[in-house]
Amino acid sequence: MTRNMRNSALSGPSNDYHLLPVTDRQMRYARAIAEQSALDIPVEAQRDRRSMSDWISAHKPHDPSPFANYPTGKQVAFAERISRSKRRPIPSECFRDKQMMSRWIDQNK
Repeated sequence: MTRNMRNSALSGPSNDYHLLPVTDRQMRYARAIAEQSALDIPVEAQRDRRSMSDWISAHKPHDPSPFANYPTGKQVAFAERISRSKRRPIPSECFRDKQMMSRWIDQNK
């Protein structure tokens, strides 16, 4: 190969074979966000999954679920294991607040 051919081969086509296309699920969710917010989805965001994910994160509504503050299933299961092994009851308010559940777990490990 000549020197010019090597340089053009190296700088020629972009090395974006690792970029995965946008999923149907991402596109549906992005369209729903765009429709609710009267936005257009930029072409750049539609090129790959990461770009679309970034756009979705930047534009999704930040209206948390009423259950967003509840402890996760894993937290509850772990707390219940501690409760059984140490024979200590878990206060009922811990089941409604993940921060309280976390503190109870930390204090009773």
